[in-house]
Amino acid sequence: MTASEGNPGQDGWTEPRATALLVLADGTVLEGFGLGATAEAPGEVCFNTAMTGYQEILTDPSYAGQIITFTFPHIGNVGVNDEDIETVNAAASSGVRGVVLHADITEPSNWRASRHFDAWLKARNIVGICGVDTRALTALIRDKGMPNAVLAHNPDGVFDIPRLKQQAAALPDMAGLDLVPLVTAAQRYDWSETPWQWPAGYGQRESVAHKVVAIDYGVKRNILRLLAKAGCEVTVVPSTATAEDILALKPDGVFLSNGPGDPAATGEYAVPVIKELLDRKIPTFGICLGHQMLALAIGGQTMKMKQGHHGANHPVQDKTTGKVEIVSMNHGFAVDPATLPENATETHVSLFDGSNCGIALNDRPAFSVQHHPEASPGPQDSHYLFTRFIEMMEAEKAKAAA
Repeated sequence: MTASEGNPGQDGWTEPRATALLVLADGTVLEGFGLGATAEAPGEVCFNTAMTGYQEILTDPSYAGQIITFTFPHIGNVGVNDEDIETVNAAASSGVRGVVLHADITEPSNWRASRHFDAWLKARNIVGICGVDTRALTALIRDKGMPNAVLAHNPDGVFDIPRLKQQAAALPDMAGLDLVPLVTAAQRYDWSETPWQWPAGYGQRESVAHKVVAIDYGVKRNILRLLAKAGCEVTVVPSTATAEDILALKPDGVFLSNGPGDPAATGEYAVPVIKELLDRKIPTFGICLGHQMLALAIGGQTMKMKQGHHGANHPVQDKTTGKVEIVSMNHGFAVDPATLPENATETHVSLFDGSNCGIALNDRPAFSVQHHPEASPGPQDSHYLFTRFIEMMEAEKAKAAA
C-alpha cells in the first residue's frame, strides 16, 4: 500500500491513511490507496467484468473520458508489456481517466511482463485507487447508472473534499459529448501489421486483395490487424475526413471504427460523410461507435444506457444464423431498434437485455455490429464478420465487372 501514515484506533491500532479518494457526483466519498499518477482525474465511472485483458481495456480509445472499475479483484498481477496496447500511438494516452481496483497490485508474474502495472499507470498518467469495495460500487452503478466522479491521488493523504465534491457535481453528462477528437488520428496513415502468432509475434501483410479506408473514431490496433490479415490494404483517415478525401483513395470498402462519447454528437460531422459513401454503394462495415454511426446515417437514433455494456463475457445472438457467440462489449450508448428504417434488418441482439447489437442494410452493401469481434473473447466466435466484409467487397467487384 502507498499509505505511510495512519490514524489512531482502538487499543493503539493504527488505520492506514487513505491516499486516494473516489468522489461521486452525489457526494459519496470512497476511500482507498493511490496507484499510478499523482493527480486528479474527472470522468464517468463504469464497471468492466472482464477477468483478463486489463492492458487492452485501459488502452482502448473507446474508454476516453471514463474511470474504469474492474469487478475482478486481481488486476495488474501479470504486469504489462509493450505488445498488448490497443491505441495506435503507443506513446499517447487512450483517453481513459482512471482505474478503480479492489486489491493492491502484486509483483508481476508472467513471462511476457516487461514492467510493473503501477509504473505503467504512472507513465501513461492514469490515476488509480485500490482498496475499494468494487462489488458495492458496481451495485450502485447498476441501481443508479454510471455516475460522474473525480478520482484523486495524493500520497500525503490530504484532500480538499468539499472542492472535489463540487467538481464532481459540475462535470458535464456524457450525453452530448463528442470525445472522438481526443483519440482520432491527426493525419492519414497506412497499416500492414497482422495479428500476433506464436512464436513469431506480429507479422506483416503478404498480399493485397482489397483496398479499405478505415475512418478513425478511436480505432483499435487489432481491428486493423485483422483487416490486414484478410488481405486488405488499409489506409486510416482522421474522423474529420471528407467524403471527397475518402473517395479519392478509390476504396473497395470503408470501415467505420469504434470510439468514445455520444454518437449523436460525433454524428454531426460524421453522418453526412457516411451518407454519401452509402449512396455510392461502397461496401461498409462498422464496429461499436461505427455501428451507431451507420444507424444514425440511415435515420436511426441512439440512446444513453443506464449502466452500459463493458466486459468480455456477453452473449450475443446472430439472428441470421441462430448462432450464439461470446463477445467483448464496451459501450454506454445503444441503437434504438424501434427507430430503424424499413431498409435495415436487425442482425444481432444481446441475450443479456435484448438490446440491438447489429444491423444490415437491405438495399446497400453495409452492415455493422455493436460488439468487438477483434477482442477475441470467444476467442474467435465473431471473426467471421471480417469474412463477411471481404465477401461483400468481392460481390460488389463482381457486379461491377459483369
